[in-house]
Amino acid sequence: MSDDQLVKMANDIAAFFHGEPNREDAVGGIVNHIQKFWTPRMREKLIERVRAGGNGFADLALEAARRIANAESPAARP
Repeated sequence: MSDDQLVKMANDIAAFFHGEPNREDAVGGIVNHIQKFWTPRMREKLIERVRAGGNGFADLALEAARRIANAESPAARP
């Protein structure tokens, strides 16, 4: 799967949660969905895209992807 396809998928998930009135709940819903349903390799590619500048992400998707990147970084692991 290409990086562009992953960005599109993340943006589609973000579009679903866009109607959520509470931004924190929306971002949390996106993070939860990606962590629950995406493979580790898909998440790794997502993190790589974020670290390369995050081009193409919708605002909510980018915030969620950054949280995933922070949570899955080696420094964040116990």
